[in-house]
Amino acid sequence: MILVSSCLAGLKVRYNGTHSLDNKIRKLIEDNKAIAVCPELLGGFSTPREPAEIIGGDGEDVLNGKAKVFEISGKDVTKLYINGAYETLKKAIEVGATIVVLKEYSPSCGSSMIYNGEFKGKKIIGNGVTTALLNRNGIQVISEEQFSDNIR
Repeated sequence: MILVSSCLAGLKVRYNGTHSLDNKIRKLIEDNKAIAVCPELLGGFSTPREPAEIIGGDGEDVLNGKAKVFEISGKDVTKLYINGAYETLKKAIEVGATIVVLKEYSPSCGSSMIYNGEFKGKKIIGNGVTTALLNRNGIQVISEEQFSDNIR
């Protein structure tokens, strides 16, 4: 079984109420080969919500208590991101997920790049909070870009 970001399956769960539909991922859902999850909704957020970025590092640093996740207004939402990561991990274990496809650049889901914490659209190398926790637990996470590159 594969877990995939809900937004990639076409659900309007992104911070701004939109989706990031990937047709190959939606087909996996339709064929019952994947299950959609949104770590941010699992963590207690609603849609829409303020944009958020990790400040002071990446998801690994958040889990280690060395960085935090803030909304653009300055509200610390670190705990909600951590909660969502743990709920996603529980779901991955529950369904026996062998791979997880998450939305790149997200403070939850980024698997190689995230925004740099300045809310100016600049990206840095790093993982989101959920990706970091899944990786720590031996679950492979890839982005929708890596997924599409490897699926014909």
